[in-house]
Amino acid sequence: MDRVFAVTGHIRILNDPIELVSLLVTFHDVRYKQIYDLLNRSWMTEEELEKAVGEDCVADCLAVLKKGNLVEEQWRMPEPGSTPAREYRAMYTRFRANFQCNMTDLGELIHIAFSDDEDLARMVDRIEDEIRRGNTSINDLGRKFGVSQIVIRGLAKRIPYLDVKGQSMVLLPHDER
Repeated sequence: MDRVFAVTGHIRILNDPIELVSLLVTFHDVRYKQIYDLLNRSWMTEEELEKAVGEDCVADCLAVLKKGNLVEEQWRMPEPGSTPAREYRAMYTRFRANFQCNMTDLGELIHIAFSDDEDLARMVDRIEDEIRRGNTSINDLGRKFGVSQIVIRGLAKRIPYLDVKGQSMVLLPHDER
């Protein structure tokens, strides 16, 4: 059930430099880019994406795309007797940035988006432990780990199971990823 749609020309306008992280992560990873390209052509379910690119990255990619508001979703009407499934498609065909930030913050965001740094991975593990202990404040987490709020918020955009709600960092339940 491949439904092709006409490109509408929606423009993704970024007003916050944090939003760059989702875009950079998506287009830096070959498989994530492949998923985005597929979703740019038609509505697809998670299962269909897994068949096209492999199972190991689709759920994480969809989580990053959702957090970056880069995809829309709807329920696909099933065949009689089947279960409905969520299907996704890319929402934007163009991009515009409308923000200003200092070069240090921009550098941090680019580093977060592209890095395979073990120190960054260890920091994410420690942040996750802090959140589980109840320390969810972005300010407190930044102070504890000696980084800016922009680093904490940027990590939330990159890591599929982390998100920002107001001034707090949260672990997403599996069904929201």
